[in-house]
Amino acid sequence: MLDYPALSAVAAVIREGSFERAALVLAITPSAVSQRVRGLEERLGAILVVRGQPCRPTDLGRTLCAHLERVRLMEMEVALGLPTTGASETNRLPLRIAVNSDSLATWFPAAVAAFGRATGALLDLTLDDEAHTADRLRSGDVLAAVTADARSVQGCRTTRLGGLRYIACASPDFAARFFADGVTPTSLSAAPCLRFDRRDGLQARWARETLGVEFDAPVHTVASTHAFVDFALAGLAWGMQPAALAAPHLATGHLVALTPDATLDVMLYWTVARLPVASLPRLTDAVRAAAKAALVQAGTAAS
Repeated sequence: MLDYPALSAVAAVIREGSFERAALVLAITPSAVSQRVRGLEERLGAILVVRGQPCRPTDLGRTLCAHLERVRLMEMEVALGLPTTGASETNRLPLRIAVNSDSLATWFPAAVAAFGRATGALLDLTLDDEAHTADRLRSGDVLAAVTADARSVQGCRTTRLGGLRYIACASPDFAARFFADGVTPTSLSAAPCLRFDRRDGLQARWARETLGVEFDAPVHTVASTHAFVDFALAGLAWGMQPAALAAPHLATGHLVALTPDATLDVMLYWTVARLPVASLPRLTDAVRAAAKAALVQAGTAAS
């Protein structure tokens, strides 16, 4: 059997980033936290916490903390239904969800707002690229994720949500400077573009699918969905903008589409852990409803 008080100390150190802050949360001394963590590591014969600034979990530490969070959620679910020991609002654990930045900036707030109004449950949202959010599920870091990865995850259920549409956009001045003779492989290689981070392949995918060329252009890295739009409006570079955010600027002429008929749809999926926690199916219903209203639908199915 696991020593859950000791495991709680491990989880607190990882969550707070240090033994000192974990001690404050647990209302014990840093020495007591250290003894609990070290004692559990000795009993298991493995390191659970990489000491540093901040402290980080080992793979085993991450797995055990994910297990502890699931146990606590299921215990909370039982406690909420007990008339004499029902969990208070302040003791409710948040559901940890991974979501990509563009979804969070467009359609996902409608889902979590509807879920929050209906349940009062708390959420802990983690941002990551849609191609990598499923990895957070596989590692046990989150309970559900919006992802572009259609592959099944053990112990989870995956539902196709629809396509998040993107448009290649630039300011009129930028388009006049770099694409006066049209969007060609030559002009595209000279025009600076925006990239969310080093894993962002949308611009390269658009160039490949639209022009049949491999992407090679000057790149500005801008890790913010709204800044992505702002920098395009300012004429810094062109980039793939979520259609929902670009539409008002296209309507006023402050942005122009490089190729109006060549949009790009990124298919998104909702992958959620199969746990006996009532709030997870309700969250799934809210996510699917918001996705149906906002994303490009083409035969939504479940796996």
